[in-house]
Amino acid sequence: MPPSTTIQETGFPPRPVDLRLYAILDPERARGRPLPDLALAAIDGGVTLLQYRDKYADTRRLVANARAIREAVAGRGVPLLINDRIDVALAAGADGVHVGQDDMTPADARRLLGGEAIVGLTLNNVEEAAAAAREPIDYGCIGGVFATSSKTDAKPPIGLDGLAAVAAAARGHAAHLPIAAISGIDETNAAAVIAAGAEGVSVISAIFMADDVAEAARRLRAIVDHSLAALGHQGDLTPEDRP
Repeated sequence: MPPSTTIQETGFPPRPVDLRLYAILDPERARGRPLPDLALAAIDGGVTLLQYRDKYADTRRLVANARAIREAVAGRGVPLLINDRIDVALAAGADGVHVGQDDMTPADARRLLGGEAIVGLTLNNVEEAAAAAREPIDYGCIGGVFATSSKTDAKPPIGLDGLAAVAAAARGHAAHLPIAAISGIDETNAAAVIAAGAEGVSVISAIFMADDVAEAARRLRAIVDHSLAALGHQGDLTPEDRP
C-alpha cells in the first residue's frame, strides 16, 4: 500500500490510494479492442488504479462503457475512476473521478460524490500544487512530463526538473499528498520519473497500445516497484513484490 496520508488544510482526510501503476483507458488508444477486456488484462498485469477517459462519446455511451468496465473489474480490488465527468461516475457507480484545472472543482465533486469517493486533480505547475493543499483531494497527478500523442491540447512538457519542482511544492503545502506523473511515460523513463519525486506513473499508450496489455503492465509495474524500493519505500510493496 502507498504511504499513509494525513489531513490537509481542508480538514479532509485523504483516502489511501495506490498510485504505483495508474492506467488510463481511452478508446482512442485501444486499437479497437473491447474496453472491459483491456481493463482486465491491465489489472492482471499489476495496474493499481484505473481511469476511463473518453473525450468524444456522448453521455449515454460514456455511462454504458463505464458500467461495462466496472462490472468487468468488480472484485479485483482496483478502483475505477472517471475522467472529468462527475455525472457519469455517479450513474455508473464508479469509485471516483479525476478532474483537471478547468473542470468541476474538487470541492464540488466531493460534495456530489461524498467522502468515500476518490477525487484526483491534475497539477500543471507549482502554483496549482500549492493550491492543492486547500482542496479535498486524495492525490495529485503532475503533467505533462514528456511529450505525448494521447492528448491533442497538451501543454508543453515540464520535464523531470519540472516534475520535481511541482512535486516538492505539493508536498511542501500538504502534509502528504500522494503524487503520480503523466504524459509520455513508458519503460524507458518510468524509473527516472519515480526518482524525480512521483510515487507512481500514469500511462495510456505504454499499456493499452501494446500487443500484450498484461505483459506491458507487468513490466512497468516491476520498474516502478523496484524504483520505489531503491528509494527506500519498501513499505509501499507487498512481500511478493519486493526485489
